[in-house]
Amino acid sequence: MFTALNKGRLALGAVAVGAALALAGCASGDPLSSEPQASSSSGSETIVVGSQAYYSNEIIAEIYAQAIENAGLTVERKFQIGQRDAYLPALESGEVDVIPEYTGNLLQFYKPDATETKSDDVYKALASALPTNLAVLEQASATDQDSYNVTAAYAQANGLTSIADLAKVQGVILGGNAELEERPYGPSGLQSVYGVNVTFSATGDTTVDALAAGTVNVANVYTADPRIQSQNLVTLTDPKGLFLASNVVPLVNKDLSSQLADILNPIDAKLTPEGLVELNVESVDQQRSSADIAKDWLQKNGFTS
Repeated sequence: MFTALNKGRLALGAVAVGAALALAGCASGDPLSSEPQASSSSGSETIVVGSQAYYSNEIIAEIYAQAIENAGLTVERKFQIGQRDAYLPALESGEVDVIPEYTGNLLQFYKPDATETKSDDVYKALASALPTNLAVLEQASATDQDSYNVTAAYAQANGLTSIADLAKVQGVILGGNAELEERPYGPSGLQSVYGVNVTFSATGDTTVDALAAGTVNVANVYTADPRIQSQNLVTLTDPKGLFLASNVVPLVNKDLSSQLADILNPIDAKLTPEGLVELNVESVDQQRSSADIAKDWLQKNGFTS
């Protein structure tokens, strides 16, 4: 799930991961070692739940793990495995049974020349691009992908809800990492897809600060960034698919797909974009453990009493 524009998010994630690990009491050492990191329930079958080395992904993995435990199965957690080159072989070999993934980025991993960008198109293409022993369950509406954001005041002053609405605004300044200027969803994409003309400002890791200060009017921010909530930003919708959709989706061992679908599809049906941001706020700003965040989310959404 990494792009050049991910630097700011990874810098934020590095701090939060350390805090999440300390609070959650995650085991040290290789997460793919043979020793179980956690298990519970009296079920005879053990489901191995993995996570990427990213605090937001670990929260979703913990929600999955607790939901599976609540269904009466034993869970072994192998969190903070790393990036796709580390955890996908573990899934393909059966060492890990399920991990939260992101549709667009996973599609591009298995099919680098994929041209689909809209959510449903990406999901359909992904299902046929996977190795034969893997499957994806139902995708959530929650995403972790590039997006364009404005302040609430700027949105209200200019009547903005969609990227398309920017076409009626003069003098728009777009902020983001330097690489954004050459990305297909950068200034050239805005003009060709939406007819929006912008001036670009390379703001690097200070993009959100620049937006708050009014130095730029529009900022490239990942949709699950907790600052969207904490700084009251407005994420502009993307009806024409300028950005590659990357919805949260469980990637599972195909032999377990029917069993896990009964448990995890209802979970993903309740996992919204705003809800994922809220979970990340609890991790980053409130410094809560993934286990506590997941437990409260499951109760709040009616999965536990």
